Amino acid sequence: QVQLVESGGGLVQAGGSLRLSCAASGSIFGINSMGWYRQAPGKQRELVAAITSGGSTNYADTVKGRFTISRDNAQNTVYLEMNNLKPEDTAVYYCRLESRTWVAWGQGTQVTVSS
Repeated sequence: QVQLVESGGGLVQAGGSLRLSCAASGSIFGINSMGWYRQAPGKQRELVAAITSGGSTNYADTVKGRFTISRDNAQNTVYLEMNNLKPEDTAVYYCRLESRTWVAWGQGTQVTVSS
C-alpha cells in the first residue's frame, strides 16, 4: 500500500509563489516517474509537470518557465515550485507516482490564486 501525502497548497495573490511537496510511504520500489496533475472546476485533469527516474522533465506549456519539478529519491519525495502564479493556476493539485506495476495518487491539495 503506497500512500502519497501532499502539502504546501493554499491561497496566494497573483504573482506569488508556492512550493508543493509530496511524500510517499509504504512499499515503494521501481518508480519510473513522478508527476503533478491539476484539476480545476469543470475542467479535465491535466498534467502539469513530470520527472522520470532518469531526471528528464516535462511541463505543460501553460506553466513552462514558471514551475519547476524536482525529486529526492532518498526521501521518496517530489516537489513542485510554482512562481509567478496566475488566477488560471487555481486548481486541486494531485501528486502521482508510477512504476511498471502500480500507480499511486495523492488526495490532492487546493491551490487558489487571487487576482
